[in-house]
Amino acid sequence: MPDTELAYYLGIRFLGSEKSYYFSCPNNDFALGDLVVVMTSAGVEAGKVSSLPVPLSAYKSNLELKPILRKADERDIRDFNQNIEDAKRALAITRREIESLNLAMDLIDAYYSLDGSRITITYTSTEKRVDFRELLKVLASQLGCRIELRQIASRDKAKLVGGIGICGLPLCCTTFLNQFEGISIQRAKNQMLTLNIPKLSGHCGKLICCLTFEDDAYTEAKKEFPRLGTVINLDEGAYTVDAFNVLSRTVRLVNATHSDYKTFPLADVQDMLKGTYKPKVELLKSDDVLPSFGLEKTPQKQDKENNNPAKNQKNDRNQNQNQRQRDDRRRGHNHQGQKGDRNPQPQRNQNQNSRPQQHDRPQENGQNQNRNRNRHHYHRHGRGGNNGGNGNVS
Repeated sequence: MPDTELAYYLGIRFLGSEKSYYFSCPNNDFALGDLVVVMTSAGVEAGKVSSLPVPLSAYKSNLELKPILRKADERDIRDFNQNIEDAKRALAITRREIESLNLAMDLIDAYYSLDGSRITITYTSTEKRVDFRELLKVLASQLGCRIELRQIASRDKAKLVGGIGICGLPLCCTTFLNQFEGISIQRAKNQMLTLNIPKLSGHCGKLICCLTFEDDAYTEAKKEFPRLGTVINLDEGAYTVDAFNVLSRTVRLVNATHSDYKTFPLADVQDMLKGTYKPKVELLKSDDVLPSFGLEKTPQKQDKENNNPAKNQKNDRNQNQNQRQRDDRRRGHNHQGQKGDRNPQPQRNQNQNSRPQQHDRPQENGQNQNRNRNRHHYHRHGRGGNNGGNGNVS
């Protein structure tokens, strides 16, 4: 294809890679997701359009752009789909041979070139170098094509596999991150985070990329705060800046003996350093009273209750009645029917509520007498007392 016809360039993404590669094209008649056939350093491959065509005049890189051969036709699409199925079977064969050879390899994916002459198998490993020469000999006889084993880093694996981050959103590396920067523990220290490596690590086992995104914001916000160890003179004595919170904009001060800590807003600490701070008058100390949650009685309600004779008389009557019941219980009396007695004692052999027995028991004198054996019958109504006795019912 002559260079004069190449007026645009676009991005192409291949299977097994999330990175886009740029190729030149003669026109802008391409849509996102279109399958195209291109010539790469590894041979003829098929990829999908990942970015719309842009005029060639906007290309700033020094890398040479290779042209797009053609849009994929029906045969190319059929071969592309068949290669995906063949790659799944090749991946199963490779996994079986890895287990038999006991190699420290974790397979990720496999994909064929468009013509099927080469297969690329990606994997991760805890070891820097894996001796897979014996594996290549076994796979070559079973797959019958050129085999390339490619080891990728843990972050590249997370980008291919995907997942949900601690924020509840998809991983940044699977959505918009195309390049990974080195993240050091110094960024966690700059953000004053607890150096708990497991909590600061992502799915890839490395420090989370969020530390990179928020580092500049913390660096800028910390310029307003005093340095740690700054001495501030208060009425109680000399205090030093012990810690501060960027999000809540508060500063903690501690005295020389570390026996007293005080927390102030950042604006107050800045006024202390300028000498213009005016202590605020505390109307109520926190340790004087406990929160009432609105259960206390206001003076108006208390006065209203005190000026209600009927209610006061009823309360006095209830108190006197409860006192009489307590006195009677101490003397051994049992007021079962009285109001307010929650645990009435059972009455025995009361005539008015006794229940006749179904079987008569003969006595020595030859007379049949009905004995009241309802020992657990309670009088739930009325105010009856001990007016029953142990008489026989004839």
